[in-house]
Amino acid sequence: MSSFNAPRIDVPRIDVPRVDVPLVRGRFGQTARRDFWWVTPLLVFLGFSTFIVYSTWAAFQGNHYRFGPYLSPFYSPELLGDAQHAWFGAKPGWFPAWLPFSGALLILWAPGGFRFTCYYYRGAYYKAFWADPPSCTVGEPRKKYLGERSFPLILQNVHRYFLYLALIFLVLLAHDAWEGFWWPGFEVHLGSLVLLLNVILLGSYTFGCHSLRHLAGGFLDRFSRSPVRKTAYDCVSCLNRRHMMWAWLSLFTVGFSDLYVRMCSMGIWRDWRIF
Repeated sequence: MSSFNAPRIDVPRIDVPRVDVPLVRGRFGQTARRDFWWVTPLLVFLGFSTFIVYSTWAAFQGNHYRFGPYLSPFYSPELLGDAQHAWFGAKPGWFPAWLPFSGALLILWAPGGFRFTCYYYRGAYYKAFWADPPSCTVGEPRKKYLGERSFPLILQNVHRYFLYLALIFLVLLAHDAWEGFWWPGFEVHLGSLVLLLNVILLGSYTFGCHSLRHLAGGFLDRFSRSPVRKTAYDCVSCLNRRHMMWAWLSLFTVGFSDLYVRMCSMGIWRDWRIF
């Protein structure tokens, strides 16, 4: 057998000039952008700060979280507190008198941890509070990038576990919304719709979670073999496309739900009966 050798073709060499572009980190806030890049982080800072201040204040009150069949989402489930409604009765006698007691302090760590470690919220408050960076191509106050590989930011990886708790809380809040329609007969009040809307928006936010999207089918190679998983993945992906919107709307409604129940309990607002 004879071998065939392709003819060699000489390609002329083209010398391309080399340009070294040094990586220069600008001063904090330095940028060539001409748009109002600072508006978004400022609004995020104000929105988060308002919610954190109000929710912290409301959690330490320990009262005015019930009105009729309504239960504030900040206090659901009520583990300890009202002896008539709490799962485990009233405040235990061994609890130190000098410590503030509130049923909300026993449960808010779970939904709060879910939001604090959320992929969207991370990017939002990293920019708004830590200026890491404040916006794209804007100088930040740090000299090196640390990422989330060291303490304490490595704890953000527990987000998937907070998701499991958030799903349980969503079921409990849905039950509270259903209870809000019984006075004791079935009636529709404005507060009933407030609690129902809160659950719908919380559900849209939770079921659009990036971690849930991965659990639904993010690690599958072929969706054709798992049509149920593909349907679930498509549904989560549909909600995930508006994850930022659901995050802010649900943050507002969960805070407003507590405010509504509190104002009605204090007699400041009137709970209108619709039918």
